[in-house]
Amino acid sequence: DLFVCEEYRGLGIGRLLLSRLAGVAREKGCGRMEWTVLDWNQPAIDFYEGVGAKLLNEWIICRVDGKSLQDFIRL
Repeated sequence: DLFVCEEYRGLGIGRLLLSRLAGVAREKGCGRMEWTVLDWNQPAIDFYEGVGAKLLNEWIICRVDGKSLQDFIRL
């Protein structure tokens, strides 16, 4: 997880972190960056849209963990 502690938000730190990650992605030849944000976290959504991110509402996150993960390994 990557986040900025609440007391440091609004100082440009998040923008700098994402900008640096974008630079690393470009250096590595990546064509995009993707991440997740909870649908109720409107301040984060507004921030991400403000830096040019597009929300991809058609995607659904899938997760396998705990017993399901162990069962899946045994398939």
